[in-house]
Amino acid sequence: MVLPAADSLSVTRGLSIAPSQSCNSQLAEAPWEFDAAPGYGPGSSQADPVPAHTVNAEARPGQLPELYRRLPEEELAERIRAAKAHLGERLVTLGHFYQRDEIVEHTDFVGDSFQLAKAALTKPEAEHIVFCGVHFMAETADILSSNSQKVILPNLAAGCSMADMADEDSVETAWEEICEAYGADPENVAPDEGGMLPILPVTYMNSSAALKAFCGRHGGIVCTSSNAETVLEWAFERAHRVLFFPDQHLGRNTGRAMGVPTERMPMWNPRRPLGGNTHAELQDAEVLLWHGFCSVHRRFTVAQIEKARADYPGAKVIVHPECPMPVVDAADAAGSTEAIRHYVAASSPGDVIAIGTEINLVSRLAAEYPDRTIFCLDPVVCPCSTMYRIHPGYLAWVLEELCEGRTVNQISVPGPVAADAKIALDRMLAAQPK
Repeated sequence: MVLPAADSLSVTRGLSIAPSQSCNSQLAEAPWEFDAAPGYGPGSSQADPVPAHTVNAEARPGQLPELYRRLPEEELAERIRAAKAHLGERLVTLGHFYQRDEIVEHTDFVGDSFQLAKAALTKPEAEHIVFCGVHFMAETADILSSNSQKVILPNLAAGCSMADMADEDSVETAWEEICEAYGADPENVAPDEGGMLPILPVTYMNSSAALKAFCGRHGGIVCTSSNAETVLEWAFERAHRVLFFPDQHLGRNTGRAMGVPTERMPMWNPRRPLGGNTHAELQDAEVLLWHGFCSVHRRFTVAQIEKARADYPGAKVIVHPECPMPVVDAADAAGSTEAIRHYVAASSPGDVIAIGTEINLVSRLAAEYPDRTIFCLDPVVCPCSTMYRIHPGYLAWVLEELCEGRTVNQISVPGPVAADAKIALDRMLAAQPK
């Protein structure tokens, strides 16, 4: 269930970290200090290569006006509140669970990417949807919202390294190779005598609108971390195999939970012929896993779990299914951000819970439940690099521009792409989580 921000979680001010505690000393700086340089910025994705097609590939010097860089936090907060009051019901602000607290306190709804896209639909009177998240989330909100609504991303440099690991050209090329291996026409994959397709594409919500549209055109579907199992069941009712992108770990963890042997879930590396597989391996495959991952969740290890249990005997461990399979296997539970929240809510005072997901969500849960010991498995503070780019300065700027009748940083998905993507998203909407 998506949460109204005002009723959600206790606010702790920022990460409040020393450089020695963080993965990058630049985290102490404001995002505009590194927005002018190509890359994802400091944080979990800092070492990820930046493909040329991404929103982070080019520098954006001077994107945020100087005024908003100089204003103190208190004045930025007051300007945001004043702008929201002026815009009233013409505006809805959405904040992802992984956003910093200084942003969450100003949002009307807090949730994961799909929850927030649906939350926007509950405000049809809102002319402006300001999405405090990353690029693919704003695209999804634009696809699902009405034509009269405008979706705004406060900082256009807020992309997603995982989503960028599967681009449209690479997926199209892979699809042609895969279909050729199965003797199918890539433009019109036909079912066999039993009515089953040789392959069907499934994309994780954390992907571009173009890849959601790809799935829509090819009979495929979008999944979330909460309904991935339902989606794979839907896919296996229609096809012998699934191409799952961009996150290998969610695909592998979900497939194995459904009884698919790991040897029948080969990796597809788009930089190698046949994805690095033999024809025999492809024939035996049930799930082809794209070579992608989330840099936040790849940081968690079995050793961290072992240390948490050694330090706190009886501690419970819950991790996100984007974590590597050994980490999921070693944990007591795995689930989406919403599932993690429910797990903590169902715990008892005095419980110790170690969590493997983004630090802002973990810190906020610890503040909400002070009678429990809640901490992040990773002792090094390393937030989602791209989520970190949304700062109150950007939010104040886009809101005050709206007050003046100007729209900046609008995210608009082209009509044909939006139409195909909506097909895949509507299929996802019908796939209720178990």
